[in-house]
Amino acid sequence: MAAITVSEDAAKKIHSLADSMNKPEHGLRVKVVGGGCSGLQYKMDLDVARDGDKVFENAGAKVLVDRKSFLYLNGTEVHYAEGLMESGFQLRNPNIKRACGCGASFTV
Repeated sequence: MAAITVSEDAAKKIHSLADSMNKPEHGLRVKVVGGGCSGLQYKMDLDVARDGDKVFENAGAKVLVDRKSFLYLNGTEVHYAEGLMESGFQLRNPNIKRACGCGASFTV
């Protein structure tokens, strides 16, 4: 079955972000847009589901993906990690054929 998975840590962070903005009905919208040195890059925002979106959940935390972006994201695992040097959502996308050196853009 076609899907995107949401880790426990990502679900907790999505809840935390939505609650801090007093928007508990919002989820994490993940979008693929043109740009970067390899041609495509991710864009993430808090948003509500729209008509045509695919919605993936873990513990009530939602990841929202439009139909076009889903073509690039199918099979992706959404994680969240905190570290000394860097914290943020990490997308483990099996569709990536090549990524740029900085890791901010990719090609499928």
